[in-house]
Amino acid sequence: MAADSDPESEVFEITDFTTASEWERFVSRVEEVLNDWKLIGNNSSKPPEKGEYTSGTWEEKTQDINFADFKFSVTHHYLKQESEEGEGKEEPEEDAFPTAMQDLLCMNNDFPPRAHCLVRWYGMREFVVISPGANCEAVISESKCNLLLSSISISLANTGCQVPMFVQIQQKWRRMYHGECQGLGVRTDFEMVHLRKVPSQYNHLSGLLDIFKSKIGCPLTPLPPINIAIRFTYVLQDWQQYSWPQQPPDFDALLGGEVGGVEFGKLPFGACEDPISELHLATTWPHLTEGIVVDNDVYSDLDPLQAPHWSVRVRKADSPTCLLGDFLTEFFKLCSKKESTEEILGRGPVEEEGKDDISHALSKLTEPTAVPIPKLSVSNMVHSARKRIRRHRRVDESPLSNDVLNSILLYCILIALSLSTLSIQNLYNQLKSAPSDSLTYRLALCVCLVNFYHGGVRAVAHLWQEFVLEMRYRWENNYLVYGLASGPPDLRCCLLHQKLQMLNCCIERKRARDDGRKTAEGGKERERGRERKVSGSTGTENGRLGPESAEMGREVSPGKSWDSWSDSEDEFFECLSDTEEMKEAVSTDGEKGGAKVAKPEGRLHPHGKLTLLNSQEPLYIPVTQEPAPMTEDLLEEQSEVLAKLGTSAEGAHLRARMQSACLLSDMESFKAANPGCTLEDFVRWYSPRDYVEEELVDENGDSVVRGDLSARMKIPGNMWMEAWATAKTTPARRQRRLFDDTKEAEKVLHYLAVQKPADLTRHLLPCILHAAILKEKEEESVEDILSVRKAIQQATSHASKLLRHPNPDYKKLEDVITQLIAVETVIARSRSLKAKFGIGKAEQGDDAEDLERCSRCNSELLTPPICLPHPPQAALLAPLDEDTGRGGGADDKKPMGGASVPDFPPPAGREILLRTCVPRPAPYSKALPQRLFCVLMREDFRLAGAFSSDTSFF
Repeated sequence: MAADSDPESEVFEITDFTTASEWERFVSRVEEVLNDWKLIGNNSSKPPEKGEYTSGTWEEKTQDINFADFKFSVTHHYLKQESEEGEGKEEPEEDAFPTAMQDLLCMNNDFPPRAHCLVRWYGMREFVVISPGANCEAVISESKCNLLLSSISISLANTGCQVPMFVQIQQKWRRMYHGECQGLGVRTDFEMVHLRKVPSQYNHLSGLLDIFKSKIGCPLTPLPPINIAIRFTYVLQDWQQYSWPQQPPDFDALLGGEVGGVEFGKLPFGACEDPISELHLATTWPHLTEGIVVDNDVYSDLDPLQAPHWSVRVRKADSPTCLLGDFLTEFFKLCSKKESTEEILGRGPVEEEGKDDISHALSKLTEPTAVPIPKLSVSNMVHSARKRIRRHRRVDESPLSNDVLNSILLYCILIALSLSTLSIQNLYNQLKSAPSDSLTYRLALCVCLVNFYHGGVRAVAHLWQEFVLEMRYRWENNYLVYGLASGPPDLRCCLLHQKLQMLNCCIERKRARDDGRKTAEGGKERERGRERKVSGSTGTENGRLGPESAEMGREVSPGKSWDSWSDSEDEFFECLSDTEEMKEAVSTDGEKGGAKVAKPEGRLHPHGKLTLLNSQEPLYIPVTQEPAPMTEDLLEEQSEVLAKLGTSAEGAHLRARMQSACLLSDMESFKAANPGCTLEDFVRWYSPRDYVEEELVDENGDSVVRGDLSARMKIPGNMWMEAWATAKTTPARRQRRLFDDTKEAEKVLHYLAVQKPADLTRHLLPCILHAAILKEKEEESVEDILSVRKAIQQATSHASKLLRHPNPDYKKLEDVITQLIAVETVIARSRSLKAKFGIGKAEQGDDAEDLERCSRCNSELLTPPICLPHPPQAALLAPLDEDTGRGGGADDKKPMGGASVPDFPPPAGREILLRTCVPRPAPYSKALPQRLFCVLMREDFRLAGAFSSDTSFF
């Protein structure tokens, strides 16, 4: 019992040291990652070329690992280099330094503008970073930082990896990294200091050299020379001395007070604000030594005007406001509107309200109505009165003034523009829009302008309503619509353009018919006068004309077009009086000649030397009706009707008869022009390939040419034979019209009237995109930017594919507008840079070419630097001089010499790079590279040091 109560006997614990701990598992996992990525050993490679860190391709690989339940991300950053085959086969020397140590002293890529921060600070082309996971807290405690550093040190030693490894500590925004690189008998420690304020004793080169010397602790005297590279960066943000990017508004113009100098027929272009937010001027001293330059708290030799190397970077404004982009965006928004023109202008509800009052007028008078007591209050009566006044005022007020409306209609309808070039015609064919000199194109520009400047959708609805009224006025008064090509609708254009062309066709037919009626009436008057003369001179029984005179009165001069004859309701169709007159003429001729002889009518001209097969009469080409013009929606509707007939024999026969209306009309005209003709005669004129001629030898041995119908014409039930059998002898002027211009014009006008503003926008969107592309091509031709030219071609191709579809995807069309906005922004940035650098005003030289090349770098928010071998002081120093004295203070040191140097503002950032190669830690150690990168800004002070030591001889 005493043994059981002994405290020492109660505690029995065994620690199994054979089980791996979480830290050992973490180290093992890091080693596995290094082996998987094949980062073992020293992979020798040639030194990087000058500027390769900026122009080369950086790649990275990432893998997640865990330390217990804490997630880390391991990332391998490396510059992709193509090594030569001969160099790849050479094995590295046994005592060669790791590649990272060699990069510490390389001067070919100091201050790279676009690279990882560790590349800028340490100049390495390959490294591995271990950082906390995305949703994990930062490693802040000193013990955890030391544990991670120990882990990577053990991993590097166990695997023999010579690629430097870093651990990210502290908060991510601080960009704090500590790391290590191990080689054969050498090691480099990467350390970092980060402060918010610059200590006064380290605010100059002299103090930073003291830190560097004390850190490397070189026992040699004298100390080997320290190589120094310095860069000062100046930021220019104030452009008060430059003109506004847009022309000032003209308040006397019709669109007074509007920015961009917009007028009818032109789209605005350019940025409303400066698209360049900052200019970064970097003055660099790439190769200095400690004894050459002096920079301390009282004196500085670092004069930016004397810097041997200047470079400029451009920081662009994020999404600057551009006029053309705003026009396109606001116009595209109309596509989502659902209100009709009547609903937008507020006239529908008022009319309905009036109708409702009239329909219930008697019931309101006869039936007693209880008036609620609350409605008898004065406030309610005043409120309802205001409501009615506001509603009626909305009806009376027009979004567009008469001056603006008249100017728009005058520009759209009466002003004729010059013809387009071939390239522009090809463009409207691609986009399925309309020619740039057409009414539709000008209407689209005016609608876009009205939508942006005159009240949006209400102004668009008002303009469209007036436009439709103008079209009806022109139809009713036989006035042609200018700005439209003659002929049938052009199916290569948008549907609205086709509808307007169809209306013009109807007006042309109506005018021709009215002119023919006047001509016919004049002819009748002449006939009556001729009848009076004949009756007065010769005299006839009962005052009637003789057969010859009657025939002469009805005779028509051959060759006259059928459009010149009246085709009104009482003359165009086969009327009873005309039929009786024809019968009378035929019977009279029969009595006189003893046989029925038909009188030819509607002849145009003889068809060469051809004669009729059954007689020696020449074969005449008849005056025929023109086929009915059709728009693409009518063609689609007709094809749907024909498709619904099915594939049966009856359906196919009915489909053929519907499609042979024009053929039947031509046959009737041919019979009227060629009395006694046959189907073979008609085929010889209408379809010569279906009349096969063969040369035969007759009984007398003479060669004779005989012809016959083709095989397809002899098929039983052939539609041509059936149509010929049913065709009457009727000239074109007496046939029923194939194209009813009155009916088609009313259909077009109704189609236009029922279009909502959203429908109108969809119709005109191809024209607006067409105009925007033409505008950007015009502006690009002045700037000559290759990337912009390619972007415009891509946007045109993209828009062409979308707009050729019957129902385009408007979401993708919005992407096209975004592309056009990007092009406009690039051109505006280029012009802004040219204005700031004085390109085009000063003499053209090497500096101007470099600055112009900088103005064309628009692919990124912060462009790569453009080197300026000879600083263009006239272009850049004047803006910098204006900033002088604005931020002056203790940091602003002036040279004490008597040289007259323009005052510079204090630099926004200073970067100082110190390098040397000294033995460390003992005098007999290997000479190893040492490096210190210093960043001095107003609210940021950073020291990034790489200090190497000999681990074999210490």
